[in-house]
Amino acid sequence: MKAHIPRKRFGQHFLSDKAMLTEIVEAIAPTLGDFMVEIGPGLGAMTMPLLAQLSHITAIELDRDLAARLRQNNAINVIEADVLNVDFQALASSRPDKPMRVVGNLPYNISSPILFHLLSAAPAIQDQHFMLQKEVVDRMVAKPSTSDYGRLSVMLQWRYEMRALLDVPPACFDPPPRVMSAIVRMVPRPAPAQLEVAWLSEIVKVAFSQRRKLLRHTLGKWLEERRFAGHFDVQRRAEEVPVAEYIELAQATLPKAS
Repeated sequence: MKAHIPRKRFGQHFLSDKAMLTEIVEAIAPTLGDFMVEIGPGLGAMTMPLLAQLSHITAIELDRDLAARLRQNNAINVIEADVLNVDFQALASSRPDKPMRVVGNLPYNISSPILFHLLSAAPAIQDQHFMLQKEVVDRMVAKPSTSDYGRLSVMLQWRYEMRALLDVPPACFDPPPRVMSAIVRMVPRPAPAQLEVAWLSEIVKVAFSQRRKLLRHTLGKWLEERRFAGHFDVQRRAEEVPVAEYIELAQATLPKAS
């Protein structure tokens, strides 16, 4: 079979360092019978070590040439599609006896949209292990009052407990990306605060729209327009507000259905 040439439009950077692959698979800790879904398996560098400890794996691959290669292994269920078009809730319902475990080396140019796309399926997911650009992982796990804390931090920490596990240098890939990568573990919270995700997203987007300014210039005006009568300290910057307070504000300001 001829060698696959990485396609820039798909953001393809294939993990090739065997020692790093071993560390990653050990961190994921697959067990026989797991319902494992891999996003962007590429040449199968992580697929095959995972499959060595599983009975089968589901792989979501957009590149038709790579999908064809993967189909040669009967233990791989290949979904040839853009991951943003995959209905993960429907996929989870295909194995109601097992929660999904999702892994992948996410295309860095669409990593945030993928993470948000998976939010709706979180109740059916056991855990997620992703390779991402390190600066994205830093933002995901950031604490309040730090420069990395922002919209992504709030939106994901509401729904997941997250931990950065490993840094992955560019030399571990072929071709090497221009950035440092990292592995993050995301475990859905068993009892997250109930809210409208789109409403929380709007609040956080407004809050961080001018992060250098006090919130009275941004979120404060937004709250005034909605005649919010509750207490929320707008004499802070967006990065100083903990996730729990954004959640409480989203719950308190959600318009009541008429």
